[in-house]
Amino acid sequence: MAPPKTSDLCDACDTAQVCTLALRGYGLRRAFAGSIRTIRCFEDIALMRDLLGQPGHGQVLVIDGGGSLAHALFGDIMAEKASRNGWAGLVIHGAIRDCVEIDTIDIGVKALGTVPRRGGRGNGGEVDVPVSFGGVTFTPGLRLVADADGVIVLPPGLTEADIDTADALAATAAYTTDAPRT
Repeated sequence: MAPPKTSDLCDACDTAQVCTLALRGYGLRRAFAGSIRTIRCFEDIALMRDLLGQPGHGQVLVIDGGGSLAHALFGDIMAEKASRNGWAGLVIHGAIRDCVEIDTIDIGVKALGTVPRRGGRGNGGEVDVPVSFGGVTFTPGLRLVADADGVIVLPPGLTEADIDTADALAATAAYTTDAPRT
């Protein structure tokens, strides 16, 4: 079952953080959710490769690549590995490559775009530290929800199942039908 829509969750939870970057979606999972793990690196894939080799347990890996579009931080081989190891998805503040192949793999990916040049393997970066981009601080352990509308991070202690969207949906329906005509 797909998680609730990010738009409905935002309507029902004022304190959800909304990523303001125009991230593009890749992979077969266009909607995904999970507990956050993070990597901060710059044009380097070593930490990501190591982490995706571990069981993902339905988590989402958030990679802060500094917004670089010069080198891809993720490609089809890593997408296969992530899918096999049970990761729900990735959110990448940087570029990916092999997007046609990734679109055939059971994984969700959000990234700034694509570039054919791969990142290096210099073992640089940090794992499981708070990273910030697009107006959001992605803190390890918090819940991330992504879909075609964007990426949000829920407040500490909340999952999408804890947020009742019924009242927000009713309010939206009333707003759209009761709007004054001009």
